[in-house]
Amino acid sequence: MKRKTIDIITLGCSKNLVDSEQLMRQLEEAGYDVTHDAEKPKGEIAVINTCGFIGDAKEESINMILEFAQEKEEGNLEKLFVMGCLSERYLKELAIEIPQVDKFYGKFNWKELLEDLGKAYHDELHIERTLTTPQHYAYLKISEGCDRKCSYCAIPIITGRHVSRPMEEILDEVKYLVAKGVKEFQVIAQELTYYGVDLYKKQMLPELIERISNIPGVEWIRLHYAYPAHFPTDLFRVMRERDNVCKYMDIALQHISDHMLERMRRHVSKEDTYRLIEQFRKEVPGIHLRTTLMVGHPGETDSDFEELKEFVRTARFDRMGAFAYSEEEGTYAAEHYEDSIPQEVKQARLDELMDIQQGISAELSAAKVGMQMKVIIDRIEGDYYVGRTEFDSPEVDPEVLINRAGNRLLIGNFYQIKVVNSDDFDLFGEVI
Repeated sequence: MKRKTIDIITLGCSKNLVDSEQLMRQLEEAGYDVTHDAEKPKGEIAVINTCGFIGDAKEESINMILEFAQEKEEGNLEKLFVMGCLSERYLKELAIEIPQVDKFYGKFNWKELLEDLGKAYHDELHIERTLTTPQHYAYLKISEGCDRKCSYCAIPIITGRHVSRPMEEILDEVKYLVAKGVKEFQVIAQELTYYGVDLYKKQMLPELIERISNIPGVEWIRLHYAYPAHFPTDLFRVMRERDNVCKYMDIALQHISDHMLERMRRHVSKEDTYRLIEQFRKEVPGIHLRTTLMVGHPGETDSDFEELKEFVRTARFDRMGAFAYSEEEGTYAAEHYEDSIPQEVKQARLDELMDIQQGISAELSAAKVGMQMKVIIDRIEGDYYVGRTEFDSPEVDPEVLINRAGNRLLIGNFYQIKVVNSDDFDLFGEVI
């Protein structure tokens, strides 16, 4: 093992990734060499940043901790630390169950880790990060926590109330990242649309995005995790007027049946949802909508599910994910509803919903053949350059494949391409 080397392993969402990147920058300032997402320990210390959102994520986090605990027992690691959402939620239980871990930290007190290593936290570096993404794009976290009380969601239990970051601090971070070569920003929060309400007493997302778009060097801004109730409609104008604000919105709708929306405590109706989708497409022509839906929430009847399927067929989302309900202790659903829908029924509904979406995705992709599109190149894979359009977020959305033969493209550069073919999800292009 290499002395003064620390391995950081990040599990879960991009919001966790930002935390890891901030910690990495601090550790490097303290004199450590830092690696990210190594499969086996490379250094004397490992830090696992965990996810605790749903059952599968918790299981993945536990398995990763146990793997590294085993490495420590075998002498391949001197110290093992755990931070993030899982340890925020189950700190005491984990300390008892996995004593090989030297110390568990929550989601917000990871600065103590530096103190425990005998190092100081450098306040002057608070907007600086060591990027783990390709150098041309970064995630930009604008708030923490969530004030919503959706029945199934443990996030507010883990992260607490919504806390917006000051706007000037966010803008300074964007300028810092642009100076490092970042061109594309994935703006993220648990709940984007609430941004500013706590600090400025009103929704400030439209103004924030407008001000980010004014910064020279910002070529693409993409928005993730909006909430449908009380949507800040001035954002439509910003998306329409600003060429560097991608015509893309990630808005988790979860369901369409009024019965289920009420049981989920979503504070939005079927009629509201259809109206908002119509408004998006009218106000921002060409917008691509990504959503997430849930099946198998307690109380979901066959009729509710049929309504959900019809919604997917009617709305024809450009991007869609879905997951089966997972009971999370402490949530309203866990305490007030019985998780009575069998797992096999949940899985069958999930498969059926995704099959419908796959057909829609194939049709929407095929409709792009012959179009010219602006693409950013992310990487080389086999015989292809792999890129994305403004309608595609990294890792979750379709990609554009461009044959390497006869082309010399640069990672992180933009190119105009013509779409020449498609499959169920991805596009194939030629440089113009």
